[in-house]
Amino acid sequence: VQLQASGGGLVQAGGSLRLSCAASGRTGSISAVGWFRQAPGKEREFVAVIRTSTGATYYADSVKGRFTISRDNAKNTVYLQMRSLKPEDTAVYYCAAGSFVAWIPQQYNYWGQGTLVTVSS
Repeated sequence: VQLQASGGGLVQAGGSLRLSCAASGRTGSISAVGWFRQAPGKEREFVAVIRTSTGATYYADSVKGRFTISRDNAKNTVYLQMRSLKPEDTAVYYCAAGSFVAWIPQQYNYWGQGTLVTVSS
């Protein structure tokens, strides 16, 4: 499975961005796709995850109500719509895919290359 993340960029605080994660290869083995982020000097942290079969979603408290994760199974793509962005959302965002819903990076088998999101104050 290969994952391609895209959509990052520079945005002002309060603005919006939509990230995309396109999967290719043996996508039938994927049951969950998550987004993680890593700011400079910090550990990679969970942002959101979606169960690809049912569309069930889970969010970190820090993004709940501002971010929405969704999927388009026909396109093998998962999206992360980010609204009301804050400077503390600045990080490299990674998408990851695995066999079950999880909140820790080690539970995911496949990773995209990361896309940088910078939120200016």
